[in-house]
Amino acid sequence: MMDITYKTEGCPDTAAIVALYVSSGLNRPTSDVERIHKMYANSNLIVSAWDGDKLVGIARSLTDFCYSCYLSDLAVHLDYQKSGIGKQLVALTKESIGGESMLLLLAAPTAMTYYPGIGMDHLDNAFMIKREA
Repeated sequence: MMDITYKTEGCPDTAAIVALYVSSGLNRPTSDVERIHKMYANSNLIVSAWDGDKLVGIARSLTDFCYSCYLSDLAVHLDYQKSGIGKQLVALTKESIGGESMLLLLAAPTAMTYYPGIGMDHLDNAFMIKREA
């Protein structure tokens, strides 16, 4: 049985985050380490999951802690998927933002069936302007 520790304070090292993204299969610009660093430097809620000193999961959000929260990244190392870590990262994110705030995310195509399974509602009213790079 795994002994996973969760943290809501601090930010993991950028190299550890990049390694986690690669191992999780989450499509992020992992070849642009500076961009990954900026993504985390400009986020205000980071929940991480650790197996000893190994980063095995992360949830990165932007929130005002009183009305809305955008959970931008949820990644779990492939070897640790289907063990409840992602669900716990989402639960700790929701706990951190409180009951006044909604939690919103855009699902990767491969995760469309995951989120309803952890109690999230599917919405059909989102719009976006795609990034240029």
